[in-house]
Amino acid sequence: MKKYSEIKDLQEKIRKFVEERDWKQFHNHKDMAISLVLEATEVLEHFQWKNQKEVLHRAETHKEELSEELADVAVYLLELAENLDIDLKEAVLKKLGKNAKKYPVEKAKGKHNKYTEL
Repeated sequence: MKKYSEIKDLQEKIRKFVEERDWKQFHNHKDMAISLVLEATEVLEHFQWKNQKEVLHRAETHKEELSEELADVAVYLLELAENLDIDLKEAVLKKLGKNAKKYPVEKAKGKHNKYTEL
C-alpha cells in the first residue's frame, strides 16, 4: 500500500474517492466550506463545557474519535484547497512567513496577545 505523506498525494487519493462515488457534483466551494466548518465544530463538541482537567482527560480517552473528526476536517480542507486551485503547502508557508513578521519572537514569546497589542 502506498504511503500518502505529501499534500498532493492526499489530494489525489481524496479526488479518486470522490470521483468513484460521483460526488464532485455536490462539492461546490460553498458546500465544501460549510462542511469544513461543520466538521470542525464536531472537534469542538468534544471539549465544550469542560474545564482544563476534563479537556485533557477527553483528549486522552477519545483519541480515536478525535482522530476521525480531525481527519474529516483535513479531507474537506484538502479538497477545498484543490478545488480552489490553492497550493496549500505554499499557502501555509507564506502565512507562516507573514505571521513571523506580525509576531516576532522577541515580542510574542509566551504571550497570547494579538499582534496589534504587542
